[in-house]
Amino acid sequence: MTDARPDDDEIAEVLMALARARGPASSFCPSEAARTLSDDWRPLMAEVRRVAASLPLRATRRGAPVDPCAPGGPIRLSLAPPGGPQSRRGSRG
Repeated sequence: MTDARPDDDEIAEVLMALARARGPASSFCPSEAARTLSDDWRPLMAEVRRVAASLPLRATRRGAPVDPCAPGGPIRLSLAPPGGPQSRRGSRG
């Protein structure tokens, strides 16, 4: 863990590692990625959500699909189902 500002590739790597470790049937909070990246994790949350939107991840709030960057409260992330819809902003890595 570091206090240096992570770049998008580092954030994406951590998000995808968490998603793959959980598998498609489980989800995780984006704060888990932020906490892995920095001791001062709260300022990273907007960046983590932004990067998540570019990855093959599904974002949900109370079980319903949402844009990971949309305001409105906590979200959960999981691997997008194969051949299924990904996040609203395309795919990456």
